[in-house]
Amino acid sequence: MFKEALQGIVENVDGGLAGLVMGFDGIAVDSFTRAGRGQPGVDVNTMGMEFSFVLGQVRKAAQVLELGDLGEVSIRTERMTLVVRVLTPQYFLALVLAPDGNLGKGRYLMRLAAPRLQQEL
Repeated sequence: MFKEALQGIVENVDGGLAGLVMGFDGIAVDSFTRAGRGQPGVDVNTMGMEFSFVLGQVRKAAQVLELGDLGEVSIRTERMTLVVRVLTPQYFLALVLAPDGNLGKGRYLMRLAAPRLQQEL
């Protein structure tokens, strides 16, 4: 179920490279990388694992500042854009886009997929 949902998101957004469902503990539930579109030297599972720590810190900061629960975070680098949507207190959905990828459509597709993914978790 997760792989199909991730594939649907990645393949239906311009510039979609990979998708991931992962726990905040850095353990991947499932991932999908579009064939022939991966960035050289970048593994989506490793990327998610490394950023899961940062996301945990952002979530803690939001709680300390009493801003409410973390919902979404975007990280843009020279080589990619990472969009993260929190699914549950333990899990998040991540989408990796090419620098010129359609961020708006990616966010929209993630929002649509989130309820189905939450039910499966």
